[in-house]
Amino acid sequence: MADILQEVEHRPWALPREPWIMAQSWHDLLFAHWRVEAALLRPHIPLSLEIDTFQGQAWLGIVPFRMSGVRLRWTPALPWLSAFPELNVRTYVTAQKKPGVWFFSLDAANAIAVRAARWWFHLPYFKASMKCEEQNGSIHYLSERTHHGAPPGVLEGRYRPERGFFEAQSGSLEHFLTERYCLYSAASRERVYRGEIHHPPWRLQVAEAEFMRNSMAEAAALVIPDQKPLLHFAHRQDMVAWAPRVI
Repeated sequence: MADILQEVEHRPWALPREPWIMAQSWHDLLFAHWRVEAALLRPHIPLSLEIDTFQGQAWLGIVPFRMSGVRLRWTPALPWLSAFPELNVRTYVTAQKKPGVWFFSLDAANAIAVRAARWWFHLPYFKASMKCEEQNGSIHYLSERTHHGAPPGVLEGRYRPERGFFEAQSGSLEHFLTERYCLYSAASRERVYRGEIHHPPWRLQVAEAEFMRNSMAEAAALVIPDQKPLLHFAHRQDMVAWAPRVI
């Protein structure tokens, strides 16, 4: 991970001065985005966060992938703990001139990781039964939420890259949707946190996808518009994260 900390020219602000606390790698990731009205998202996001828009349009994302090498700084990755699928439902917000990600939900197939992330990062993680497998060039993905007391959520589909790699240009929609270097979370409507992250620029590919079942937005009391999503695939991304701080 030391290598990625040398690649900083693309960042919109400087790296934090404190040491990072967590590292992980993301694999076979699909960005599926739908245009939505910001007013529909506003009731679900703390008022201290501004909904970030691109040319006046807010976006709702559903992002399935799998993780590996999940570990704390100075600790090794453990096979039974450090690799598992994850799925998030997200939009984009900004505070204090730092645009980032707001998660409506994050489902993961590791109960220990779910408990730790809920406690430490104040993120809405949920336990789920999940599969992420490559078959004939496509990623077959299935996630069924099993978290006690949580709204049911299911994603079943398959996706694959279609074209060659590219890096999103600054000012483009693809850059707006993917090049984010912090996340926001909340312990309450008034107590909001920012967690800084770092990764190299995304190497994206245009993607195609088919969803047989998708109730992830409804599980977050949101509605996916009746439109085709904007789809991008990333084979791998390495990242590090810092401890969240109250803003």
